[in-house]
Amino acid sequence: MFIIVGLGNPGNQYENTRHNIGFMLIDKIASESGVFLSQNRFGAQTARTTWEGYDVFLVKPQGYMNLSGDSVQQILNFFKISEQNLIVIFDDLDQSQGAVKTRLGGGHGGHNGIRDILAKTGFEKFYRVKIGIGKPEHKSSTANWVLGKFTSQENEYLEKESFPLAKSRIVDILRQLKKKNIKN
Repeated sequence: MFIIVGLGNPGNQYENTRHNIGFMLIDKIASESGVFLSQNRFGAQTARTTWEGYDVFLVKPQGYMNLSGDSVQQILNFFKISEQNLIVIFDDLDQSQGAVKTRLGGGHGGHNGIRDILAKTGFEKFYRVKIGIGKPEHKSSTANWVLGKFTSQENEYLEKESFPLAKSRIVDILRQLKKKNIKN
């Protein structure tokens, strides 16, 4: 099984905000799989499903971005999952709007959700799927920017370009992981 975590903040006021791009993609994957995420398991909305032929456990931590590590730690401990079978989707200020970048391991890059996951799990070698949200003109506007809602144009680009690319990259990661797990 593979754990796919989308980062964001719970609550209606955060829906469709840049910081919730991880939640948005998890919702797309759940919808494609025909499942609904349930609440209050591991402090997260979760669903286990088969997506693109892979056994995945979808997760949306409900402890706000800065406390994402609590849910992730509980899930990894419960399922006894290797850190490399963890994929985390989140927003990235350092990439242009809609760009998608994946990598295995690394630091937090200033992202508080990733910082908390690293601190709580002690893991570093998990996969990251970063979706660019661009930067505001002035650094002092960063909080308002990440908590700001996507425009209709931005939403359209996410739907047509970014989300399909991110899902394709996640499938590539799952394929690599499955091959690696078969060899071990």
